[in-house]
Amino acid sequence: MSTNKSSRRQFIGDATKAGIITAVTVSGTNVLLSSCSSSKKTQVALPYSTGFEQTPLPYAYKDLEPVIDAMTMEIHYTKHASAYSKNLKEAAQAEGVDIKIPLEDLLSRISKYSTKMRNNGGGHYNHELFWKSMKANGESKASGKLLTAIEENFNSFDSFKNQFSDAAKSRFGSGWAWLILTPDKKLKIGSTPNQDNPLMDISDLKGIPVIGLDVWEHAYYLKYQNKRADYIEQWWKIVNWDFIQKRFEQYI
Repeated sequence: MSTNKSSRRQFIGDATKAGIITAVTVSGTNVLLSSCSSSKKTQVALPYSTGFEQTPLPYAYKDLEPVIDAMTMEIHYTKHASAYSKNLKEAAQAEGVDIKIPLEDLLSRISKYSTKMRNNGGGHYNHELFWKSMKANGESKASGKLLTAIEENFNSFDSFKNQFSDAAKSRFGSGWAWLILTPDKKLKIGSTPNQDNPLMDISDLKGIPVIGLDVWEHAYYLKYQNKRADYIEQWWKIVNWDFIQKRFEQYI
């Protein structure tokens, strides 16, 4: 995705000064612009905002083999992830949430909603990012501005991989490991339980997700059984660094 960031910033700045729009933010990053100049509100989603609908996988179920087998991918996508999207929309209808808003906006104030909204909103967001962060024959490492930031924050790319892998391996029970961009534009590694994520106002780890790794057993159990560490080690082979780098550069 190519974006003229200077033009976008100028538009946002001019429109805000004129009272035309207001910005809803998540951890210091604009995710939604809403018109305030008329009774009819319009919304413009900025790059990488997430909807409430499940989007198609960017590859076939078998394409991530041998790291993730086709059956695991099919069950994971059509059963687990599909249920999160379905249940999220049910919760939104029951609780009066407009499903046209970016999901990021909802997650930033998730404490105001039900446990069903929290679990399924997080589950849907996390998986939508997870699918895009993988591809067949992924690049061996990050590059460009992301690699520079990783080396500045973690001394080396190998050190980053070790620290991230440790966060994934040490997450007790089910959950996610994250590389996030903090509000002060630093990279940080951490993890969250269940389907929580760093966008949520209830999370101890707060920031913009750059990478999220699913360490629920359903993500790997058919192939790796209880060997989570083996799954994590192999997962690095299918990381879509090109997507992750482009995503990172939209938020710095």
